[in-house]
Amino acid sequence: MIRNRFRRAITCGSVVLTLALATAAGCQPDDAGPPSVDELLRKSRIWQRPTLKIGVAANEPLMGESKDGVRSGFDVEIARYLARSLGFTNESDIEFVTVRTDERIRFLTAGHVDMVVASLSYTEERAKQIGMAGPYFVTSQAFLVPKSSEATLRNEDDFIQNKVKVCTSGSSTTEDELTRRGFTRSVVLDLQDCVNGLLTGKYGAMSTDKTILAGYYSQHPTQLAYVQLPLGADESLRVGVPITDTALRDLVGYFLKKSYNEGRNTGASPWLTAYNNTLGPFYLADVDRMSQPEPLNVPDIVDHDDKVSPK
Repeated sequence: MIRNRFRRAITCGSVVLTLALATAAGCQPDDAGPPSVDELLRKSRIWQRPTLKIGVAANEPLMGESKDGVRSGFDVEIARYLARSLGFTNESDIEFVTVRTDERIRFLTAGHVDMVVASLSYTEERAKQIGMAGPYFVTSQAFLVPKSSEATLRNEDDFIQNKVKVCTSGSSTTEDELTRRGFTRSVVLDLQDCVNGLLTGKYGAMSTDKTILAGYYSQHPTQLAYVQLPLGADESLRVGVPITDTALRDLVGYFLKKSYNEGRNTGASPWLTAYNNTLGPFYLADVDRMSQPEPLNVPDIVDHDDKVSPK
């Protein structure tokens, strides 16, 4: 199968002229312009794949959750939108693969998944290992504490001086930030363990991205409370792809930007629908951004109404 980009050329003079005469006359091929969606699909690893493998969380309410075999959440809906845009139009065309926080990079580098949509924050170190498209959300880190501790845990010193044990997931930007600031922390593989420990008194707090905390808060609004501290920089959530698949990275960025433009121009978009149906009702949008951020470093791509199926 031909995988190189097709290029157009125009004819200069009569077709019976020799190549030498045409060259002497200064005939040059037209500039091919930006690539099309079809061309990039043909260059990507997903070309002619029967299914698209997407890594998502399975135990993060409102973001990535699996119950009775049904996947739901904001990340999952963004993943579905991207899959449809890439030609995987049916739910049966998508293979959702459960990934823990500490597995996201490894699953991409090992080729277990084609992309990851699982609250993956951008860092320079991660960008050396995988391709990252987006952002598709910008959030911040925060804390959940027992309702009974809400009045006494209001600032960083309250946590540090009282040696409050803060639970978080391993291999996360939150773990790095808590360590750097001197918090007493406990690291787990599954954030649900943090919630369980918080409810039973094993931990005094848990910390991660506020998008994830919103889901756990929605399940226990009478038992848990938010504590918002300026902990670290904003978290720029990106879609991860294998670092060698620049075609897939560019396509993902392009379709995220297409949704961004729809929302900006019409007030309705796949992103806004996903947000309103999942995360929106429980996310603290009054103090945080709730609109889709514009994806960065998206190249010019020509879209076609009739996209070539990658299968």
